[in-house]
Amino acid sequence: MPMHYIYLVIAILAEVAATTALPASRQFTQLWPSILVVVGYATAFFFLSLTVKVMPVGIVYAIWAGLGIVAVAVLGVVIYGQRLDLAAIAGMGLIIAGVLVINLLSSTTGH
Repeated sequence: MPMHYIYLVIAILAEVAATTALPASRQFTQLWPSILVVVGYATAFFFLSLTVKVMPVGIVYAIWAGLGIVAVAVLGVVIYGQRLDLAAIAGMGLIIAGVLVINLLSSTTGH
């Protein structure tokens, strides 16, 4: 796997961790979840900046945001007991399909 994809995976994981910790930070009144939010977003943007040196920013952002949305929604169900209706699940299926189309069929992804 090329390094820019590894950087993108790290950026996605860091952003997902930070976003998932937001409710636990309770508007930044809880120390450790708040630290996770700040460090997670800083890490995500750092590794995102490394990725956009090689790949187009629009493609990177589409992959990063799309996979982040789905991962955070799944973690919201698992960790916080949030519910997803059929429309939300269908929409996330479309997001995943879009990320797959970009990665498998587009020549602009840098692979």
